[in-house]
Amino acid sequence: MSRRAVTLMVATVLILLLGVAGGLMPVPYVVLSPGPTEDTLGEVKGRPVIKIEGRKTYPTEGSLHLVTVAYQGGPGSRIDLLTALRGWVDPTIAVVPEETIFPRSSTAEQVQQQNTQEMTNSQDNATAAALNELKIPYSSVVSVVSTEEGKPAHGRLKEGDEIVSVDDVSVDDVQEVAELVRARKPGEEVVFTVTRGGQRVTVPVETVAGQDGRAQVGVLMRARFKFPFTVDISVGDVGGPSAGLMFSLGIIDKLTPGPLTGGKNIAGTGTITPEGQVGAIGGIQQKMVGARKAGATFFLTPAENCDEAVQAVPDGLRLVKVETLKGALDAIETIREGGSKPVPSCG
Repeated sequence: MSRRAVTLMVATVLILLLGVAGGLMPVPYVVLSPGPTEDTLGEVKGRPVIKIEGRKTYPTEGSLHLVTVAYQGGPGSRIDLLTALRGWVDPTIAVVPEETIFPRSSTAEQVQQQNTQEMTNSQDNATAAALNELKIPYSSVVSVVSTEEGKPAHGRLKEGDEIVSVDDVSVDDVQEVAELVRARKPGEEVVFTVTRGGQRVTVPVETVAGQDGRAQVGVLMRARFKFPFTVDISVGDVGGPSAGLMFSLGIIDKLTPGPLTGGKNIAGTGTITPEGQVGAIGGIQQKMVGARKAGATFFLTPAENCDEAVQAVPDGLRLVKVETLKGALDAIETIREGGSKPVPSCG
């Protein structure tokens, strides 16, 4: 064999090896694909997705599917280049930079914890929104989640404290607490009255200046609702806030006579506030694919996601534009009755 032939053969082998090695190199991207769908009127692993105790419930029909996105990659488990390339050519899959899912300052474990907390908050907000829509009264308290080390509240306020008042002003909203603290000048003292271990405790805390120059104490709070009956939501490993709208609809269906959907298969997504405002979500394209695979023919779409959704809606799936829980209920009523009233749509 000539020297030239040997050189070409060696070069070809090296190129192939480099190509294989390059294809197997980890890359800082995450692959998003359609995840599992769950019927909020059904069960997961033998447990009702929504279980209500202490209040009369009614039979349901049809389906109200929540939809999810599955992902591959992330810190500690990066995908290889070949996986990313396959994702780029598949229209049902999105390949996004790693930092869009995992902020540079967060670990995979921290992101998982955040998703779990967001799911818990979403379930509470969904229940509150449903009860508001049904005019069922409930109360709320401001609960201490944590305090920031090095800030005045650390060691003074405790996790689980329920803030009753600030400077003798009764509070039941996180924003109210924040504004009362900010009303002080940095360095002044603010007095919290909290319920701790069943006892009322007065906790004076000195304020410091935050980045905006306004007073703060370094406490993370969240509204915790006290409902007149138990609403237990179980969806396994699903995390994040995007199922809020579908949880609210499932709760309302169970608490009201007659099937909400009229037996139809409806899917949807969207965050929810206690006031019933529906917010945007991520992964709309993958969620629509999952909804269609689950047999849904109508898809409740947050108004802010409409422009993106209309560009990739699967055949046989009708997008229904929603901005509020009340709007979603009105649209479902029209779908159920099959009337001539138009249903808000995207595009």
